[in-house]
Amino acid sequence: MPAPINLRIRRGTEADLPRVHELIVELAVYERAPDEVTNTLADMRRDGFGLNPIFGFFVAETDEQGILGIALFYTGYSTWKGRMLYLEDLIVTEQARGTGIGRKLFDAVVAEARRTSANRLRWQVLEWNEPAIGFYKKIGANLDPEWHNGTLTVEELRAYRCDPAVEAAVTLG
Repeated sequence: MPAPINLRIRRGTEADLPRVHELIVELAVYERAPDEVTNTLADMRRDGFGLNPIFGFFVAETDEQGILGIALFYTGYSTWKGRMLYLEDLIVTEQARGTGIGRKLFDAVVAEARRTSANRLRWQVLEWNEPAIGFYKKIGANLDPEWHNGTLTVEELRAYRCDPAVEAAVTLG
């Protein structure tokens, strides 16, 4: 099924955030983690459009159907490679999957990486998400089996015991 004829890819705006949040929740349901989304619209407004924006995004939309997908990204830094762009999520609503929208959103992120002189584009994909793995293999991406992801949740961050002198030095700046 081809992408809708009047599909537009554009930078996301603050007004898009309610629909973006809906797509994030849809993705969480698809990834079997519906209760894991704790990010709020207020958080997203602050973090994407506040004094120090830390993420950007592209949307795929049509006049008739509105926003059908997003690609949310942020700048990271590799000690080995320098500036990189990290694709946090590439989401296409279920009814529009397989239409080429994901590829167009991915292309927008690649263009952004080039525009910002990033030396690397990175992302993650769940090992059981065969449609996404197939998509990334089709575009020639390197899916590295050697790396494991490390995470501390907000509860684990609170429970973690820092060296008091180090924490004081960071807190006092």
